[in-house]
Amino acid sequence: MRERPWLRNLAEYAVARVLLATLQYLPRCVATQAACTTAYLLDVAVPRLRQVAQKNLLFAFPSLDADTRSRMIDGVFESIARLLVTFARFPVLTASNIGEWIEYEGLEHYLRAKEKGRGVLVATAHLGNWELSAFAHALLTEPMNVIVRPLDNPLIDRLVEERRTLSGNRLIDKRDAARRVLKALRNNEAVGILIDQNTSASEGIFVEFFGKLACANPAFVKLAYHSGAPIIPGFALWNRSRKKYILRFYPEIPLTGDIANDTQRIHSLFEEIIRAHPDQWMWIHRRWKTRPEGEELLY
Repeated sequence: MRERPWLRNLAEYAVARVLLATLQYLPRCVATQAACTTAYLLDVAVPRLRQVAQKNLLFAFPSLDADTRSRMIDGVFESIARLLVTFARFPVLTASNIGEWIEYEGLEHYLRAKEKGRGVLVATAHLGNWELSAFAHALLTEPMNVIVRPLDNPLIDRLVEERRTLSGNRLIDKRDAARRVLKALRNNEAVGILIDQNTSASEGIFVEFFGKLACANPAFVKLAYHSGAPIIPGFALWNRSRKKYILRFYPEIPLTGDIANDTQRIHSLFEEIIRAHPDQWMWIHRRWKTRPEGEELLY
């Protein structure tokens, strides 16, 4: 991969710092409007994102009319805006005020899994506010390990890393994760992993996802087999009536020992939850990019 120009990295970093500072210090309602404007500008400046979302929604919800799908995409950008506001506020969020932003449902599933003494694998997705979920859990219950992929811009990557760890969470580089994950699980720690993105055919297996084959990485399930750690799904979902996020943990997913079957079970649950909150998932991601051999590309 070609090295990114330092001037580009610096310019992007400057924009990110100004945006985060603005969203941190503005009143919450004003910050939300500013973030929505930023998300709208992203939508306009990078039309490919909406085009990808339109294609994804067309085969995921074929019975919906075009206007409804378009409103769903609008909701995705609004969801990104809410995430930006909370991420900007991380430096001022504490155990005493985090309840204004998020509350638990189903924490007993997580605590029951921890009692087994083998650590917990928290299966999550780019749904709702994945940044706030881990951050808040560290403040309200205990810090966890989070697997991350370093960003292309090293300056922004350092900025994001600093904020992600403010509540005590520990980051694990995705490129060298297995050894550190297994060590954390042996110490009965929790490890959060985003597992809803496309992966290459050489690394993944195909599962049914919204009626179409999607390539998923089975490494998560293999880690559960190797460690004996229970898998607990968890998501921070926006609740409009309460005007805050609900960090919801679901019951442990029982494993059968069949890699393909267990990977499918996780993604089937993800699909069920996404269908209940369709405007909070990242439809702008090319989730179905990798195709089975001989099948036509979708994007």
